[in-house]
This record gives sequence, structure tokens and C-alpha cells, in this order.
Amino acid sequence: MFNFGRDNVKSNTSRSASLLHGLRQAWLLIFLVIMAMFIRGGNLFGESPNVTNLTEIADNTDEFMGKAVTIKSEATAKIGQSSFTINNQKFLAGQPLVVINASGKPFDLPPNQNTPIQVTGEVRNLVIPEIEREYNLNIQDEYYKDYVNQPAIIARHLALAPQLTQINQSPEQYYGRQVVVTGKVANINSPVLLTLNEGQLFGEQDLVVLLKTPATVAINQGQGVSVVGEVRPFVVADIARDYNFTWDENVRRQLEVEYGNKTVLIADTVYPY
Repeated sequence: MFNFGRDNVKSNTSRSASLLHGLRQAWLLIFLVIMAMFIRGGNLFGESPNVTNLTEIADNTDEFMGKAVTIKSEATAKIGQSSFTINNQKFLAGQPLVVINASGKPFDLPPNQNTPIQVTGEVRNLVIPEIEREYNLNIQDEYYKDYVNQPAIIARHLALAPQLTQINQSPEQYYGRQVVVTGKVANINSPVLLTLNEGQLFGEQDLVVLLKTPATVAINQGQGVSVVGEVRPFVVADIARDYNFTWDENVRRQLEVEYGNKTVLIADTVYPY
């Protein structure tokens, strides 16, 4: 015997639940956009830096002197309290290049030595008194005796540049760290919530990205982007407190359901590549 009435009731109930869920999702996304625009003004979509290969600097050292560069390389050793070396076999016959942290912020080398570091700064001849005076630094001379009068990079900005898989496999190593992550936009859940992956077809874990403010240039699904920001566990209360997001309780609960126990990248800047 067919129970048309009961089936209709079930069908109507299912449609109502689906509609209610859709309305909640839409309301959440609208609320997130409004609050992001209210709290965080400005242009999130930055210009892509021109990353220079160390080989270019090695081949044309004099041309790069006094100029700002962005490089990406693995660190080879720590020097003193605020510096490290990077290496390229072609650079100065294999002699490491010193990077001196002049960003004003502490920077610890990553536990995983295979994690690249993105450095933005000026190529300078390492004349310590001049560098100390111009950048307001106190350099411990004894650590740099092998690098005096050699090319160095005086870094204004430092960030880890791990692959997405490195973050997904060991997220705790990157919690609280400034990173530069490159990937493809997998899903756009709202103008301030999206996910990234490396474009693999199967079994790849996406990384959740929360933008501080909607990008002023369209971000499209499948687009390659680089994101600069801080890696955090998605603990709604902590993120709301630390970034001054005034989410109400309904939004907090919805975010916890959707993204709790995941890793999130809080984006300062997004740029295409």
C-alpha cells in the first residue's frame, strides 16, 4: 500500500529543512561580508611581488646593490640572534648570503629545514657601522666576521613560504606564524571565506582562508593566488577576539559547525600569480 500523504509530509519536511539550512548559510555569508567591511577597511588584493632568483643576484651583484628584492629560499644556518644564511651554489662560489632581520619583529627559523622563507629587503654591502646606523640595528660583530664587505640582504619583511601540503600535514609547526602560501582557489564560500589547494585531482586537503576584508578585485574559482597571513587553528572565540570580529552567537555557532577543528589562514593580503 502506498502512503502518498506520509511521503508528501516527509518530502515537505525535507524541503523545509533544506530551505532553512540554505537561508542560514546565506544569512551567515551576508553577515560575514558586512562585518568584514565594517571592521576592516582597505584593499586586501595586493600586487604580486617580483621574486628574484639568487642566481640573478649572483650574476649581477653590482646591479642589485642598493635595490629592493624579494627572494624565496631555504635557510642554511642561523647567525646571532636575528640573522641567517641562505645559499646558492653559484652565489659567490657557494659562499652563503647573509639575511639580516631589520623588520622590527622576531623571526624564528622553521623547525622543518625544507620550508622556504620569503625575504623582502635591500641588497647591501655588509659594512656593519653603516647598516647599524641606517636601520637602527645593534649587530653583534663577532658573528659576522666572515661576511663583512660581502653582499647581504637587509630584510624589511620575512615570512615562511611552505607548500599547502606542509601546512596540512603539520599545521602546529605554523600556528601563529606569518606565511606566504600559493595555491588554486578550490571553493568560494563567501567573499571572505574560501579554500585553497594545489590543483591535485584526488585526495587533496583544502586549506581554509578567512579574509580580513573582501577583496576589491574578483577572485575566481580555479584562479592561482598567493595569500599572506597568519596560520591559526579555527577557534572562533580566539579569532574574534584577536582580530576584533564582532560576530554574534548565531554566527559563532555556525562557524564552529562548519570550520571547527580545522586550520585556517587569516589573510592580510591576496595577490594573483
